[in-house]
Amino acid sequence: MMRDASFDPAMMFRAMQGYGHTGLLGLTYVAHGADWAEIAMPFNDALVGDVAAGTMATGAVTGLLDMCCGVAVWTRLGQFRPQATLDLRIDYLRAAHPRTDMAARVTCYRVTRDIAFVRGVAHDGDVADPVAHIAATFMFTGAPIALDKDGRRPGFTGARVAER
Repeated sequence: MMRDASFDPAMMFRAMQGYGHTGLLGLTYVAHGADWAEIAMPFNDALVGDVAAGTMATGAVTGLLDMCCGVAVWTRLGQFRPQATLDLRIDYLRAAHPRTDMAARVTCYRVTRDIAFVRGVAHDGDVADPVAHIAATFMFTGAPIALDKDGRRPGFTGARVAER
């Protein structure tokens, strides 16, 4: 698969911060490699699922993992390409530590003509002791889209979460 040498997942992710669920969850770019990405989600009282335990809601963790999956796929491809989730499985292995930031690290380990395969973890500080494990497949729904100089899709007109 041909990689676009000008593709920059860090720039693309920064351009997406503040919009949609990325903005609502406060997701931030951490790092990436040739086929993996790491994204962080700071603790937020509004995202607590178990008030007594002080842990993030599973929906917030799912959003973190899903975004990280997309960034890992686009990183492996070397380009942004629209995709739809075919299968997504998350196994929660343990409760997160109370009032703790979360991070996800996902690897895109295989790409075919139409499908991308990913696996990874969500953790609260120790990647070797994950809170959750993810395995997913995504189907490409269109041709690659060249991002503009700011890392956005051409014609993007979304309002930042804070502006709503």
